[in-house]
Amino acid sequence: MSTVLVVDDDAPILRMLQRTLAAEGYEVTTAGDGGAALAAVERAVPDVLVLDVAMPGLDGLAVCRRLRAKGLALPILLLTARDAVDDRVAGLDAGADDYLVKPFAAAELLARVRALQRRGKEPAETLAYGDLVLDVSSRRAERAGRSLELSAREAGLLELLLRNPEQVVSRDLALDRVWGGRSATPNAVDRYVSYLRGKLGEPPLIQTVRGVGFVLTR
Repeated sequence: MSTVLVVDDDAPILRMLQRTLAAEGYEVTTAGDGGAALAAVERAVPDVLVLDVAMPGLDGLAVCRRLRAKGLALPILLLTARDAVDDRVAGLDAGADDYLVKPFAAAELLARVRALQRRGKEPAETLAYGDLVLDVSSRRAERAGRSLELSAREAGLLELLLRNPEQVVSRDLALDRVWGGRSATPNAVDRYVSYLRGKLGEPPLIQTVRGVGFVLTR
Protein backbone atom coordinates (compact mmCIF):
# COMPACT_ATOMS: atom_id res chain seq x y z
CA MET A 1 0.00 0.00 0.00
CA SER A 2 1.36 3.42 -0.95
CA THR A 3 1.84 5.95 1.82
CA VAL A 4 0.96 9.65 1.68
CA LEU A 5 1.82 12.28 4.30
CA VAL A 6 -0.65 15.19 4.23
CA VAL A 7 0.32 18.45 5.92
CA ASP A 8 -2.11 21.33 6.46
CA ASP A 9 -2.83 23.60 9.43
CA ASP A 10 -6.54 23.83 8.50
CA ALA A 11 -8.14 20.87 10.33
CA PRO A 12 -11.28 20.53 8.12
CA ILE A 13 -9.14 20.55 4.95
CA LEU A 14 -6.74 18.06 6.51
CA ARG A 15 -9.63 15.69 7.30
CA MET A 16 -11.05 16.07 3.78
CA LEU A 17 -7.68 15.27 2.20
CA GLN A 18 -7.21 12.30 4.49
CA ARG A 19 -10.67 10.87 3.65
CA THR A 20 -10.19 11.45 -0.10
CA LEU A 21 -6.84 9.68 -0.24
CA ALA A 22 -7.83 6.87 2.14
CA ALA A 23 -10.89 6.14 0.00
CA GLU A 24 -8.52 5.49 -2.91
CA GLY A 25 -6.56 2.93 -0.91
CA TYR A 26 -3.66 5.07 0.31
CA GLU A 27 -2.24 4.72 3.79
CA VAL A 28 -2.49 8.32 5.01
CA THR A 29 -0.68 10.02 7.87
CA THR A 30 -1.20 13.68 8.73
CA ALA A 31 0.62 16.62 10.30
CA GLY A 32 -0.72 20.02 11.26
CA ASP A 33 2.39 22.14 10.79
CA GLY A 34 5.85 22.22 9.23
CA GLY A 35 7.71 21.00 12.30
CA ALA A 36 5.41 18.02 12.68
CA ALA A 37 5.85 17.25 8.99
CA LEU A 38 9.64 17.09 9.31
CA ALA A 39 9.33 14.87 12.37
CA ALA A 40 6.94 12.54 10.50
CA VAL A 41 9.35 12.22 7.57
CA GLU A 42 12.18 11.45 10.00
CA ARG A 43 10.10 8.55 11.36
CA ALA A 44 9.10 7.17 7.96
CA VAL A 45 9.61 8.62 4.48
CA PRO A 46 6.26 8.54 2.62
CA ASP A 47 5.81 7.66 -1.03
CA VAL A 48 4.27 11.12 -1.63
CA LEU A 49 4.12 14.31 0.45
CA VAL A 50 1.07 16.59 0.02
CA LEU A 51 2.08 19.88 1.61
CA ASP A 52 0.22 23.15 2.22
CA VAL A 53 2.30 26.28 1.59
CA ALA A 54 0.74 28.84 3.95
CA MET A 55 1.28 27.61 7.51
CA PRO A 56 2.35 29.55 10.60
CA GLY A 57 5.91 29.10 11.73
CA LEU A 58 7.65 26.74 9.33
CA ASP A 59 5.76 27.08 6.05
CA GLY A 60 5.59 24.60 3.17
CA LEU A 61 8.43 26.20 1.21
CA ALA A 62 10.76 25.95 4.22
CA VAL A 63 9.80 22.29 4.69
CA CYS A 64 10.62 21.62 1.02
CA ARG A 65 14.01 23.27 1.30
CA ARG A 66 14.93 21.34 4.45
CA LEU A 67 13.94 18.00 2.96
CA ARG A 68 15.89 18.64 -0.24
CA ALA A 69 18.90 19.86 1.75
CA LYS A 70 18.90 16.46 3.46
CA GLY A 71 19.01 14.78 0.06
CA LEU A 72 15.50 13.34 0.26
CA ALA A 73 13.99 12.85 -3.19
CA LEU A 74 10.43 12.00 -2.17
CA PRO A 75 7.78 13.46 -4.51
CA ILE A 76 6.24 16.68 -3.11
CA LEU A 77 2.90 18.19 -4.16
CA LEU A 78 2.35 21.75 -2.90
CA LEU A 79 -1.14 23.06 -2.14
CA THR A 80 -1.75 26.80 -2.13
CA ALA A 81 -4.36 29.48 -2.72
CA ARG A 82 -1.76 31.61 -4.51
CA ASP A 83 -1.73 31.21 -8.27
CA ALA A 84 0.62 33.98 -9.45
CA VAL A 85 3.57 32.93 -11.61
CA ASP A 86 6.07 34.11 -8.98
CA ASP A 87 4.37 31.95 -6.34
CA ARG A 88 4.53 28.86 -8.55
CA VAL A 89 8.19 29.55 -9.38
CA ALA A 90 9.01 29.96 -5.66
CA GLY A 91 7.46 26.58 -4.93
CA LEU A 92 9.32 24.79 -7.69
CA ASP A 93 12.60 26.51 -6.78
CA ALA A 94 12.12 25.34 -3.18
CA GLY A 95 12.18 21.76 -4.48
CA ALA A 96 8.52 20.83 -5.04
CA ASP A 97 7.66 18.50 -7.91
CA ASP A 98 4.16 19.76 -8.58
CA TYR A 99 1.82 22.57 -7.57
CA LEU A 100 -1.98 22.49 -7.10
CA VAL A 101 -3.99 25.68 -6.60
CA LYS A 102 -6.92 25.76 -4.15
CA PRO A 103 -9.79 25.20 -4.59
CA PHE A 104 -9.28 21.99 -6.56
CA ALA A 105 -11.33 18.94 -7.49
CA ALA A 106 -10.62 15.70 -5.62
CA ALA A 107 -10.16 13.93 -8.96
CA GLU A 108 -7.34 16.30 -9.91
CA LEU A 109 -5.61 15.84 -6.55
CA LEU A 110 -5.71 12.07 -6.98
CA ALA A 111 -4.42 12.31 -10.55
CA ARG A 112 -1.49 14.47 -9.43
CA VAL A 113 -0.63 12.02 -6.62
CA ARG A 114 -0.72 9.07 -9.04
CA ALA A 115 1.55 10.94 -11.47
CA LEU A 116 4.04 11.70 -8.70
CA GLN A 117 4.01 8.05 -7.65
CA ARG A 118 4.88 6.96 -11.18
CA ARG A 119 7.66 9.51 -11.33
CA GLY A 120 9.00 8.35 -7.98
CA LYS A 121 9.23 4.77 -9.26
CA GLU A 122 11.28 5.65 -12.30
CA PRO A 123 14.82 4.23 -12.16
CA ALA A 124 17.47 6.64 -10.96
CA GLU A 125 19.31 8.48 -13.71
CA THR A 126 22.79 9.90 -13.24
CA LEU A 127 24.50 12.32 -15.63
CA ALA A 128 28.25 12.89 -15.49
CA TYR A 129 30.93 14.94 -17.20
CA GLY A 130 34.47 14.67 -15.91
CA ASP A 131 34.35 15.00 -12.11
CA LEU A 132 30.83 16.49 -12.19
CA VAL A 133 27.87 14.23 -11.37
CA LEU A 134 24.12 14.97 -11.16
CA ASP A 135 21.40 12.64 -9.90
CA VAL A 136 18.48 13.74 -12.06
CA SER A 137 15.63 12.67 -9.78
CA SER A 138 16.96 14.04 -6.49
CA ARG A 139 18.73 17.02 -8.13
CA ARG A 140 21.80 16.25 -6.01
CA ALA A 141 25.10 17.22 -7.62
CA GLU A 142 28.75 16.66 -6.75
CA ARG A 143 32.02 17.84 -8.19
CA ALA A 144 35.20 16.02 -7.28
CA GLY A 145 33.31 14.51 -4.35
CA ARG A 146 32.16 17.93 -3.10
CA SER A 147 28.39 18.25 -2.64
CA LEU A 148 26.79 21.21 -4.46
CA GLU A 149 23.69 22.93 -3.10
CA LEU A 150 21.64 23.84 -6.17
CA SER A 151 18.27 25.50 -6.54
CA ALA A 152 15.74 23.77 -8.79
CA ARG A 153 16.49 26.25 -11.57
CA GLU A 154 20.27 25.75 -11.29
CA ALA A 155 19.81 21.98 -11.29
CA GLY A 156 17.61 22.25 -14.38
CA LEU A 157 20.25 24.23 -16.22
CA LEU A 158 22.97 21.81 -15.18
CA GLU A 159 20.87 18.88 -16.39
CA LEU A 160 20.36 20.58 -19.77
CA LEU A 161 24.10 21.21 -20.14
CA LEU A 162 24.98 17.66 -19.04
CA ARG A 163 22.58 16.22 -21.61
CA ASN A 164 24.36 18.25 -24.31
CA PRO A 165 28.05 18.18 -23.34
CA GLU A 166 30.44 20.10 -25.59
CA GLN A 167 27.46 21.39 -27.58
CA VAL A 168 26.22 24.97 -27.52
CA VAL A 169 23.00 25.36 -25.53
CA SER A 170 21.18 28.50 -26.62
CA ARG A 171 19.42 30.88 -24.27
CA ASP A 172 16.16 30.20 -26.09
CA LEU A 173 16.50 26.46 -25.47
CA ALA A 174 17.23 27.07 -21.79
CA LEU A 175 14.15 29.30 -21.48
CA ASP A 176 12.02 26.63 -23.10
CA ARG A 177 13.36 23.62 -21.19
CA VAL A 178 14.17 25.10 -17.77
CA TRP A 179 11.70 27.98 -17.52
CA GLY A 180 8.98 26.06 -19.37
CA GLY A 181 8.33 28.90 -21.80
CA ARG A 182 7.32 31.24 -18.97
CA SER A 183 7.81 34.99 -19.26
CA ALA A 184 11.53 35.11 -18.43
CA THR A 185 14.20 37.01 -20.34
CA PRO A 186 17.54 35.81 -21.74
CA ASN A 187 19.16 37.83 -18.94
CA ALA A 188 17.64 35.39 -16.45
CA VAL A 189 19.53 32.56 -18.13
CA ASP A 190 22.80 34.51 -17.89
CA ARG A 191 22.13 35.23 -14.22
CA TYR A 192 21.51 31.59 -13.33
CA VAL A 193 24.49 30.41 -15.37
CA SER A 194 26.59 32.83 -13.32
CA TYR A 195 25.19 31.33 -10.09
CA LEU A 196 25.93 27.84 -11.39
CA ARG A 197 29.50 28.71 -12.38
CA GLY A 198 30.15 30.01 -8.89
CA LYS A 199 28.92 26.79 -7.29
CA LEU A 200 30.82 24.50 -9.68
CA GLY A 201 34.08 26.23 -8.80
CA GLU A 202 37.45 25.85 -10.51
CA PRO A 203 38.51 24.96 -13.10
CA PRO A 204 35.54 26.45 -14.97
CA LEU A 205 33.32 24.08 -16.95
CA ILE A 206 30.76 26.44 -18.52
CA GLN A 207 31.96 28.71 -21.32
CA THR A 208 29.98 31.52 -22.93
CA VAL A 209 29.55 31.51 -26.70
CA ARG A 210 29.04 35.18 -27.47
CA GLY A 211 25.64 35.98 -28.90
CA VAL A 212 24.49 32.34 -28.82
CA GLY A 213 24.56 30.64 -25.44
CA PHE A 214 26.71 28.38 -23.32
CA VAL A 215 28.70 25.16 -23.61
CA LEU A 216 29.84 22.60 -21.04
CA THR A 217 33.47 21.89 -21.83
CA ARG A 218 36.84 21.25 -20.23
